[in-house]
Amino acid sequence: MPRKIRELIKELKKAGFFDRGGKGSHRNFEHPKNIRVTISGKSGEDAKPYQEKEVAQKIEEAKS
Repeated sequence: MPRKIRELIKELKKAGFFDRGGKGSHRNFEHPKNIRVTISGKSGEDAKPYQEKEVAQKIEEAKS
């Protein structure tokens, strides 16, 4: 079962990303190491597989 968009956002914030805002249902997150990721969709919607993969990659990138 896919995770919700709000769960991905929670993981990003826990990893040190901060919300830069966005238009409509898009939210732009940035890490102090200048790593950026955009999440689209309402917080209660299911996350798409590519979104889950991208968030995991960006969090891993921020750790190194």
